[in-house]
Amino acid sequence: MAKAVAEHGPLCVGIDPHPGLLASWGLSHDAAGLERFALTCVEAFGGHVALVKPQAAFFEAHGSRGVAVLERVVADLRDSGTLVLVDAKRGDIGSTMAAYAAAYLTEGSPLAGDAVTASPYLGFGSLDPALEAAAASGRGIFVLALTSNPEGASVQRAVGPDGRSVAQSIADSAARANAGLEPLGDVGLVVGATVGDHGLDLSDLHGYVLAPGFGAQGATVADLRSLFGADLRGVLPTSSRDVLRHGPEAAKLRSAADAVRRSLEM
Repeated sequence: MAKAVAEHGPLCVGIDPHPGLLASWGLSHDAAGLERFALTCVEAFGGHVALVKPQAAFFEAHGSRGVAVLERVVADLRDSGTLVLVDAKRGDIGSTMAAYAAAYLTEGSPLAGDAVTASPYLGFGSLDPALEAAAASGRGIFVLALTSNPEGASVQRAVGPDGRSVAQSIADSAARANAGLEPLGDVGLVVGATVGDHGLDLSDLHGYVLAPGFGAQGATVADLRSLFGADLRGVLPTSSRDVLRHGPEAAKLRSAADAVRRSLEM
C-alpha cells in the first residue's frame, strides 16, 4: 500500500454501479449494463490510482453474472497494478467467517483482491479467521469502526463498562493486531469522513484509515484535517459518485479522479 500511495497518492475510488448511475450513463440495469460500467471504470482507473473499491452488493444484485463481472474487475485491476479493496462488509462467526475469509482473502479465490471490508459487530474476535487468512496471504482488512450513517452512532458511540466507546474498543483491537508489524499492519479501520468529531484515539493504530464520504457526500480536505490532524499520512479518502458522475467516457473519469487527487495535495 505504501508504494501505491507514494506513486499515485492516497485516493481510493469506488466502483458503485447502482441503478441511478447506470441510467445516467445510458446503460441498462442488467448484467450487460453492469459489465460495461465496471469495465469502463477499470479502463479509467487501472494503473492511475492507488486503490479501487468495488462495492460487492451492486454486483451481487445481478446474480451469478454480476459476481462473474466482479471477479473480472478484481482480476483486471490487479493485472494493471492497482490495489483492489472489495467492499463486502462481511462479518460472522466460526466456520462461516472462515468461508468468507477463503472467498475474499485466500490466494487463488477469484474474489480475493488485496483487501476486504469487514464488520466486527459480532465481536472483534469473530474476525480471527479473516485476520489469520489476511496475514497468511499478505492481504489486508478494513474493519468498520465509525461509519457515516446516522443509525450507526447508537451502537458505535455507545460507551462500555470500561468507559471506552465501542468504536474505540474496535480501534484498540485493531492496534493490538497490528503491533510489531512493519511498516504498517494488515488491519485498517473505516472511519467516515462525515462523522464530525470522532473522539477516537488512533495514535497506536499502526495501520491505514479508509475515510469514505469525501466529495459528493460533503466531506472536504478541511474536514479530513479536522478529523485526522494536519498530517494525513495513513488516511485513504474515498470518492465514488463525485468521480463516477463524469462517465461514461473513461478519459473523463480518469480526469475527474486526477482532479480529486490533486485536491488532496492542497
